[in-house]
Formats: sequence, structure tokens, C-alpha cells
Amino acid sequence: MNRTSFVICLAASMVATVGCSSKNYVKSQTTPLINKTNELDDLTAKNSRDIKEVDSRAQAGIQAVNAKTAEVEQKTQTAAQNASQAQQVADTANTRVGVLTNTVANLDNYHPVAETSVKFGFNKDNLTKKAQEALDQLGASIASTKGYIIALEGGTDSVGPADYNYDLSQRRANSVIQYLATKYNVPAHKIYVIGLGKDKPVETNKTSAGRADNRRVDVRLMTNTVGDNNKPAAPTGQSNPSM
Repeated sequence: MNRTSFVICLAASMVATVGCSSKNYVKSQTTPLINKTNELDDLTAKNSRDIKEVDSRAQAGIQAVNAKTAEVEQKTQTAAQNASQAQQVADTANTRVGVLTNTVANLDNYHPVAETSVKFGFNKDNLTKKAQEALDQLGASIASTKGYIIALEGGTDSVGPADYNYDLSQRRANSVIQYLATKYNVPAHKIYVIGLGKDKPVETNKTSAGRADNRRVDVRLMTNTVGDNNKPAAPTGQSNPSM
């Protein structure tokens, strides 16, 4: 081998050695970076999962709080409605007391001219033929009575709730009002109505006969003047209607 060939071989050997060394160096330097990058990727993925898990728990917590808030709001609204209803009942009772007080005070200035009792069937508010005849006896005195008013007290037996009986007694009184207004031209301002429901029984409610007597409207023709034409008349009566 000549010198030139030897130099070439030596140079090639050195290049190969340097190339291998460079690759090993690069590999030794990049491997930790790749590993670190992989670790960061894993950590990032874990953080993402943790964030999603925390977010899910947070959303579940928010939904639970919203549901509880809605429940509390519903209970609050229900309580407010119950309070409002209770206030309405109290107001109605106060109004009824006020009406009774004013009516009684006004009636103190009047004395009766004629009176009758109109009776009704069970849970009925329509006038029977006998009821109309009783009202006609009283109505005959209306035209000749000066300064008159007509006082009505509607009643019921003890069967059923109080509110229903108040309404029923009022309906019974209204039937009487409509009859007198239609047949005898009695104006509305001449009529005082008290719906007593079952609060003022005239007989015991322990017997069927007593309950029948309590299903009634007492009608009084009254005047605030004194004269021969306004002397009190004997009460007119009415037998019990068929049940």
C-alpha cells in the first residue's frame, strides 16, 4: 500500500469514527428531551382528566344547589299562597261581621209589620209553591207600608261544611229577593240580607224535623214610621216542603 492509499483509508476510518460518535452524542442529548416531552404529555393528559372530573363534580354540585333552591322557592310560594288564602278567609269573616253589625244597628230603628218563614228542601234553593204563597201573604202588605225595608235571614241545617252552608243560605235568600223584586217591585236598597248558614238554628239539628225547620229564610217587612196602617201584623207560617 502506498502512502496515498494509506492516508485515504485513515481519513475514511476517522470520518466513520467521527460519524458514529456524532450519532451517539445526538442520541444521548435528545433522548432525555424526548422522555421529558412524553412525561409532559402524560402530565397534560392527567391534568385534562382531572379538570374534566372537577368540572363534572362542580356541575353536579351546581345542579344540586339549583334543585334545592327551586324546592325552597316552591315551598316559599306555597307558604305565601297559604298565607294569602288564610288572609282572605279572615277578611271574609271580618266583612261578614261588619255587615251583620251594620245591619243590626240599622234594624234597631225599625219595627216589624209582617213576617213569614220560607222553607226549602235538602240542599235546595228554589222556591216551592207553598213558599211563594207565604211570600204573597207578606207581599200584600208592601204597597201600603211607608218607610219600609225587608230583612232576610237565610239559614241551613248542620249538614256540610260552613262555607258551603253560608253560600247556600245566601242563594236561598237570593231566591226570595228575586221573587219579591219581580212580583212586588221591591228595589234592592230596600232589602237587607244576612246569610247565616248553620250559625243560627231555630230547632235542633239532631232530628230530621229540626233540620227541615232550619232550612229556611225568615222574611220580615219592617217600617220606621208609626201609624194605623203600619201596625204589626200576625206572623204568617208555612209548613215543611216535601223532602
